[in-house]
Amino acid sequence: MRRMRRAVMGEALRLPDALLAQFPVLGAAQWRVGGLPPRVGGWCLGRRSVAGITLGRTVFLAPWARLEPALLLHELAHVRQFAGVTAFPLHYAWQSLRHGYRGNRYERDADTYAAQQLAERPTPQ
Repeated sequence: MRRMRRAVMGEALRLPDALLAQFPVLGAAQWRVGGLPPRVGGWCLGRRSVAGITLGRTVFLAPWARLEPALLLHELAHVRQFAGVTAFPLHYAWQSLRHGYRGNRYERDADTYAAQQLAERPTPQ
């Protein structure tokens, strides 16, 4: 049963303390690695997987995804979008159908949010 749950839901992920210290906002989400959601997201885009996908307050990362601030902040923006719009999954799907993945306003907003957060807290060298 555990194996099946892990295959579907992935495993809980604790972000590194240094990353959370640099970007405390990342603590607002629950993080998981693996599971079915990144695969399903990839299938919707004609790929094997996506690096990350957000469902409610939980971000699912593909096992191969690197813990890059840009990706994590992008997914955190989707957590915020979920919280702000009751029917977010429907709005997101409609945007994707009408404008494609890259033209989806929620994707553009998530990219903008991540870029703003990165500009405010440059990555230490």
